[in-house]
Formats: sequence, C-alpha cells, structure tokens
Amino acid sequence: MPDICLHDIIAALGGELHGDGNIRIDALAPLESAGPGALSFVSHPKYRQGLVTSKAACVIVPPDLKDTARARGAFIVCESPYLYFARLTQWWRKALDAQRALPHPQGGVHPSAVVDALAQVHPSATIGPLCVIERGARVGAHTQLRSRVTLGQDCTIGQRCLLHSGVVIGADGFGFAPDGDRWEKIEQLGAVSIGDDVEIGANTCVDRGALQDTVIEDGVKLDNLIQVGHNVRIGRNTAIAGCVGIAGSAVIGPQCTIGGGAIVLGHLEIAAQVHISAGTLVSKSINKPGHYTGIFPLDENANWERNAASLKQLHRLRERIKKLESDA
Repeated sequence: MPDICLHDIIAALGGELHGDGNIRIDALAPLESAGPGALSFVSHPKYRQGLVTSKAACVIVPPDLKDTARARGAFIVCESPYLYFARLTQWWRKALDAQRALPHPQGGVHPSAVVDALAQVHPSATIGPLCVIERGARVGAHTQLRSRVTLGQDCTIGQRCLLHSGVVIGADGFGFAPDGDRWEKIEQLGAVSIGDDVEIGANTCVDRGALQDTVIEDGVKLDNLIQVGHNVRIGRNTAIAGCVGIAGSAVIGPQCTIGGGAIVLGHLEIAAQVHISAGTLVSKSINKPGHYTGIFPLDENANWERNAASLKQLHRLRERIKKLESDA
C-alpha cells in the first residue's frame, strides 16, 4: 500500500481537513466496511447513520454533515464528496503504480495486435494484446485499447479514449430487406465516429452506419455489454449503464443517463438531460428534460397476472367512461 497521510491527500486534491493530518491511510473503502486505516466518503444525508457507526480513519463529507462527522473523528469537507472520491481514486492509482514501479503507458502496439498498413494509430496510443485495427481506421492521441478490441474499417476514435476488453466498433448494422421468404443483406456503407474522452466497457458493440456514420460524441461513457445499433447518435457527456440496447437511428441528446437493461427503440429522439430508469422500455420520443420510468412493478406472480389482465381492459373502460360522461 502507498505510504500516504491525510496531509498528502489535501495537498493533492484540496478540501477542508478537520483532524490530524498525519493520520496514515492504507486503503479506500465503502463506508460500512472501512477499517481504522481506511478513507471513505458519504454524499447524502440518508447515510448519516452509516457515518456515525463507520470505523473509517477519515470520511469525506458534504458541508451539511460536518457536525455528524465531527462527533466521530477526522473528516474532509468538500462540496461534492462523490466527485472528490472519484479524483482520489485516480490519484491513489498513480500512487500505487509509483510504489510498484509500474511504468505509465507511453503508447505502442502489442506484438500480438493486428494493425492494417492503411490504419492510422497515433504514436502515443496504446494498443493491447490481440487487438485488430482494420484498413482506414484511426486511433487518436493517448487513447488506450485494452485486449481483443476490434476497430472496423474506416472507423475513428478520438483522443484520450479508453476501450475495454472485447469491444467491437464497426461491425455491420442489422439491415436486411425482405425478398419473399428470404432476406437480402443491405450493405452497411457508413462507419463509426467516436469523439474525445470516451470510455466504452467490456464487450460493448457499436455498429457501423448503413449510409452515414454512427456517432458517439465527446465525453460519452458506456458500460459493459451495451448494443448500439447503426446510425445511432449519442450526445456528449451522456452515460449509459450495462446491458442497454439502442436500436438503429435513435438519437440520444447530451448529458443524459440511461439505467441498466433499458431499451430504446429505433428512430426515436431523446432530448438533452433526460434520465431513464433501469429496465425502462422507451417506445416514444422524449422531447423535454426529466426523469422517466416505465417499469411494471414486481409482485407475486398471481397478483401480477391479475394486474396485467386488468391493464388489457383499460382501453375498454376508458371508452365506457367517455360515453358515460358524454351522456351525462
């Protein structure tokens, strides 16, 4: 573990320290499991009781939890503990790597990677084991491709991106025209364009466009096992959790969040700053910011079936009510 005290953390990241700055920190840990050498955080008053009982050496808290934190020991006050903790993890990783004498990635292509002679890879980019970069593809400065990433023909990735293992960029979109009892393939002639500072989780797939490019704008964060269909556009700084499926030609605005397992149907438009709950089926466009949920509540199966049967009758009941109102 790195040899770190609270003074070191404050010097690197700022914050308002209350308590002994010489306290040694040997771990970062969740509030409920933190031991006497750990640093943790709490970002919401609903976790106040957990703060009281935590055994952490120090806790990062917002201003409205100062009094509670003071009763238990050392603490750091900042406006956004979650953001502070995120930056702390980055700083901590660098400290660990320095202690272990691990080299910081300086760019280069792993010997097992396959890079087409007509692809362009910036010298500062890092291409991991067993990656494939096809003809005409481009990888920007300081971008990292972890193991087994595939970057298809003519697809581009911007600067400072991170693609985790198994990501596939630029597979064919799902396009077939019916021809009697068979299907005729529609050649996918577009590519994928990924902006700067994008992170894409393991085994996520982003399909190439049919005629124009599929576009992932700057700052987008995609979790593991996401499917992004052809000609989708995802706006800047949008974050999407695991197992989401986005059908072709959907347009998702900037600064949105989509919870895990949600489905967005094709050709829909979602406005900026829309937040979609996990498991929601988005079946129509959303034209104003807000939090949207479309989840039928979990229940015992017998109750669920009765409720589902009732739902089927809603339209008929609605028509009866309208008739009664018009006759009144």
